[in-house]
Amino acid sequence: MNSRGLSIVALLILSFLGLLVSQPGSNQDWTHFVRIGGYGLRLDRIDDIVKNATETHVFGIETDNDIPGRYESFLDPTEKLKAIKAIAEKAHAARNYAYVYIAGLECITANADKQTHSFLKDHPDWVQRKVTGEPAVFGGGSAFWISKGDEDVWISPYAAEWRKIYMERVRQIAASGIDGVYVDIPYWMTHFDGWENTWASFDDFTVAAFKKETGLNARTDLKLDDFNDPGFRRWIDFRMRTLTDFIKEINDNVKSVSRQCVTIAEIYPGIEEDVVRVGADVYQMYPVVDAIAHEYNLASGGGTAAAKTPLDWFGQLIGILSFRSFAEGKASWMLTYSWDGEKKVEAREAMKNMFMAQLMAGANVWDARGHVMSGSNDIQTRREIFKWIAEHEKTFYLPRHPINPIGVYFSPQTRNYFAEEFIESYKGTLALLMQSHLEYQIVTPRTIRNFSGALLILPDVRCLSAEEVDAIRSYRMTKRGLIVTGETGQYNERRESRNANPIHELLGIGEPRKKASRGKEFKFIFDPNCPARAYFRQLTKEFDSLAAGGDYKGSRFDRLRIQFVEELERVTDYRPAVEIQASPFVASQISQVDGNPHVFMANFKGLKSKEAAVQTPEQNITISFPATRRGRVRCLPFLGTVEELVGKWEDGKVTCIVPETKKSMVVWVE
Repeated sequence: MNSRGLSIVALLILSFLGLLVSQPGSNQDWTHFVRIGGYGLRLDRIDDIVKNATETHVFGIETDNDIPGRYESFLDPTEKLKAIKAIAEKAHAARNYAYVYIAGLECITANADKQTHSFLKDHPDWVQRKVTGEPAVFGGGSAFWISKGDEDVWISPYAAEWRKIYMERVRQIAASGIDGVYVDIPYWMTHFDGWENTWASFDDFTVAAFKKETGLNARTDLKLDDFNDPGFRRWIDFRMRTLTDFIKEINDNVKSVSRQCVTIAEIYPGIEEDVVRVGADVYQMYPVVDAIAHEYNLASGGGTAAAKTPLDWFGQLIGILSFRSFAEGKASWMLTYSWDGEKKVEAREAMKNMFMAQLMAGANVWDARGHVMSGSNDIQTRREIFKWIAEHEKTFYLPRHPINPIGVYFSPQTRNYFAEEFIESYKGTLALLMQSHLEYQIVTPRTIRNFSGALLILPDVRCLSAEEVDAIRSYRMTKRGLIVTGETGQYNERRESRNANPIHELLGIGEPRKKASRGKEFKFIFDPNCPARAYFRQLTKEFDSLAAGGDYKGSRFDRLRIQFVEELERVTDYRPAVEIQASPFVASQISQVDGNPHVFMANFKGLKSKEAAVQTPEQNITISFPATRRGRVRCLPFLGTVEELVGKWEDGKVTCIVPETKKSMVVWVE
């Protein structure tokens, strides 16, 4: 090759390496900008995969040939590794990225009923078990991906020989040149029929590991499903930490081979009780992976986008925004489903609703057909939406920074031990702020020390460690506001009741009473009756019917909302930096993006589960931005182009009116 040829090759390599590091204009890597489509991976399909991805504007190609999740390739991965290497090379040539699916703790032996060898036949001691000894083995019909005659087993992460081989396969995959290893379902078996209440696994390896750590025999010393039992609570924590450590070890093995190869964990539990039962906690896992793909569907209500009610959509957004907070700058991918044959809903409209909601929350989108990971319900709609996202990706995916937020505290330990009570209060608080169009920021034990907002809400945060109490005390010393509800602070992080509540001591509260506020120096509200929980419960009674059509003003939920906001402003003197006037059927998020204040709005008015997926437009939303000069106000409607709005500048603010918002709208001033 002559010197000119070498120079061209060098330029191409440098160009691709630049793509690997970041997108233009940001310090974020490629995982923050993906638009995902999934494909079954075989050597004879690679050209078609890359061609389809290119034509439909997929960026970040998910491929599936699952080496450790199929017994034959777990034993000999040679052929599948060839396909993984080939798709990586072809994707890179097309200036794209590819990552490959692997199972976490599941393995299928095809046609096991006709085979001498299968996973269970060869290694019965590696399999998870109920406390009564039954192995976690399933056949065709147990799940849609298990064919007749197949054997599907769920494996103990403490089976050391299996884990050694598994990590070797992970390193082989990472060495292929692939851009990512995508790990699915690292769960304890509690989600198939008949296993929901087992709190598995009680195999010999897991029981021995727990005994070594705690001195307890998991089979005999625990009162399963009894949160008053200290031993059971230790079992909960042990199970969750085990899966986090397993995912961390996968990522460590990936990085030992290739620093550029990312690890993505697919997790379906979100922020609710099923996290505790399954044992996979995205809050714990975000620090040990590069991104998480959230299969967040039923937990947030409704399953598919076509089946969601307006209130389901708010639940979905609260989950996604929580994930974005847990991620602390990492990417959040959404493996959620738009349409699965709902006869009265057009698939195209359901896809639009799903994508627009996820974009408004800053998450990456994934198009799939029905309830699988590949295909599309409408490939032309994918092409249209993915192209539009690519054109406006910086608006949605550059970092979002707070301006003057109200903090809402997410407590993992309270969720673990008091799931129902905490989640109702937490979701109710965020719904109150979101539907009142006030700026909010989700605060966690990892981020509270850096929270600088003017007001922090502790929504029935019953379990607080001494470190968390100290962080709240430090926040209080800055003379900013607190709202404390329910039994906040009554227990430590192990759910042990305290003789004296440190939060009450911090606020100078004696015997808990209905409500109290204190002086000008330090403003706070204390309400043991937890108004956000009452609001959440009222929403379940009224919200969807009024969103479908009706006058919400004067409704019970709206009166509770107004009462909450009025007291918040009166007692704490909180005033928002960005002011929005819109109905509570519009969800809003306020952030600073690339130095400019932005408002991201999603409209759910008029939607009906399995009946209507086209919104009633929201009319004449009024927004006032802080501005030291006459700024230019711009807006971007979903699937539209950037337009300029007329802004009126007065007293340090620029005020504009958005005449009509159909599905969603982003408005900003620059």
